[in-house]
Amino acid sequence: MGELFAHHFFINSVVKGCVMANRKKIIIMGAAGRDFHNFNVCFRDNPEYEVIAFTAAQIPNIAGRRYPVLLAGGLYPGGIPIESEQELTALIQLHRIDEVVFSYSDVSYEYVMRRASLINAAGARFTLLGARETMIKSKKPVIAVCAVRTGCGKSPTSRKVCRILKEMGKKAVVIRHPMPYGDLARQRLQRFALYDDLTKHNCTIEEIEEYEPHIESHTVVYAGVDYEAILSEAEKEADVLVWDGGNNDIPFYVPDIHITLVDPHRPGHELTYYPGETNLLMADIVVISKEDTAKPEDIHRVREQAKQSNPKAIVIDAALPITVEKPEIIKGKRVLVVEDGPTLTHGGMSFGAGTLAAEKYGAREIGDPRPFVIGSIAETFKKYPHVGKLLPAMGYGNAQMEELRETIQRIPCDIVIIGTPIDLRRLIHIDKPTDRVRYDFQETGKPALGDIIRKKLK
Repeated sequence: MGELFAHHFFINSVVKGCVMANRKKIIIMGAAGRDFHNFNVCFRDNPEYEVIAFTAAQIPNIAGRRYPVLLAGGLYPGGIPIESEQELTALIQLHRIDEVVFSYSDVSYEYVMRRASLINAAGARFTLLGARETMIKSKKPVIAVCAVRTGCGKSPTSRKVCRILKEMGKKAVVIRHPMPYGDLARQRLQRFALYDDLTKHNCTIEEIEEYEPHIESHTVVYAGVDYEAILSEAEKEADVLVWDGGNNDIPFYVPDIHITLVDPHRPGHELTYYPGETNLLMADIVVISKEDTAKPEDIHRVREQAKQSNPKAIVIDAALPITVEKPEIIKGKRVLVVEDGPTLTHGGMSFGAGTLAAEKYGAREIGDPRPFVIGSIAETFKKYPHVGKLLPAMGYGNAQMEELRETIQRIPCDIVIIGTPIDLRRLIHIDKPTDRVRYDFQETGKPALGDIIRKKLK
């Protein structure tokens, strides 16, 4: 018997050794979010693959770090390097990479296929992972709020969903799409219930923009890096989980109700950006957002496209009405407009809530920040020239937040209009008169979102 056991042990060891020796070498292309999730659920403990590196794009200060051992698992005792996407071809050739997995969002189809061509030319396979293999099933009902582009209005829609659930007597807990821009091991699992939690976790402007409005509404938010561990904790205190999506990414969890926002300010983008069209095709509910500021012909265009692409989805008409604290101080003034960073940059928008407020309340002129920008803020304008005369509220870390503060200080203007989702004045000192823009989800017709959610959750 002992000899038989030893023989089987030897055979299994040889087989395992052969598998480990012949692991497919892959690179995961990402932007500090979807890439880590795809690794965690598909590759972390998979002996058939060896992840040689992550590559980083979109977000500054990500390349040059390592995915830590704590998160990488036993197959990666030294962690995994995170390299700049600019090194992709060299990495493929140096390591004889078999496969490259594209794992970030809010990019045009042309952008995706140009990367595919680059990868194929370098000798590797180009891969996109599907929803079935990357979405985790929860024990609790999940309502996912997603979009076809970043900047469609997901955040106010998520808050509206939470209000509906609270009115139903349900405890809603939000799980936010990842934004781990700091120490990845420490950010593995984060819970935000108090304002002090934002300081505790050393949040960037981009993170605070997403977490603070939920905290104001007394809704608990989870985020981080390991979304299986996050789900396990969030389920303990939730009746219903609300997936608050990022960019135009698909959910990390299997949704019981899948809501997708389309933007009539960018008609046609619902068919030309990855993976936004995937969200459109998967949606149970399609929300046409910003109807109060869009052209009727563009609203009609996105409505017809939604019906053609996903005829089973329920379509809801909605607005994001804009208000300011002191409308009288804007009229006739030269204003500096500070807008949400991601909406302007990789979101591709050339205006936002602050611009609409300046026009609505009669600003004389929108001042041009470009002659006065410094450091990484200046680099942002070089990378995204379409931003024009608006200042994106870039704040990926303390150094960039200080550059943003100094840039605002250098720009001549009468009023600073803050069009970001949070009160920027709480994070950086602005030594000028300011006016803050607010906007919230508002239905403009029937059916009502609350009626649909109540019916589907039954």
